[in-house]
Amino acid sequence: FLPLAGSIFIFVLLNNWFGLLPGTGSIGIYEKVHGEVELIPFLRSAASDLNLTVAIAIVSVLATNVFGIMAIGFFSYVGKFINFKGFIHAFHEKGIGKILLGLFTGFAEFFVGILEIISEIAKLFSLSLRLFGNIFAGEVLMTVIAGLFAFFLPLPFMALELLVGVIQATVFSMLVLVYATVASSEPHGTEKERHGAAH
Repeated sequence: FLPLAGSIFIFVLLNNWFGLLPGTGSIGIYEKVHGEVELIPFLRSAASDLNLTVAIAIVSVLATNVFGIMAIGFFSYVGKFINFKGFIHAFHEKGIGKILLGLFTGFAEFFVGILEIISEIAKLFSLSLRLFGNIFAGEVLMTVIAGLFAFFLPLPFMALELLVGVIQATVFSMLVLVYATVASSEPHGTEKERHGAAH
């Protein structure tokens, strides 16, 4: 997973730091927007735009799913999300109690699969909104501080933004690494089934 996680780390880090270059967000043209005159900057911090963070999140989640399919196979991977094995095993049992227990287990596994699908969607929101929110908040803070005090006082905040850029790039790439590791692991209970089939 190093090419994916490393590329994301470098890309996010550079985008976070490019937002600190002089003139970014402060040089542009004034236009009338919704009846008010606003500065439209020529350069903006890329990570403070939700389009970029959503795009990185989509690529990351799709890549982790592809890694999962490559590692454990298509049907095994899809079985994490759509699981009917519990229902099938229930009808092979003998006795009404075991059948009912098997059906209950089948329903539980089916709803866990639905929760897995929801968690994949939630990954998109959490990855993109976390990065966007932190970088955008830092940009707003820098704009306010630079508007209040032009010299010297913004320097500690700029150093803090350098540190935040490293932390956000690390968090994003580590989360992608964790998602890829989890996606490429066998579904719960697969080892037991293989062990049972061997005996």
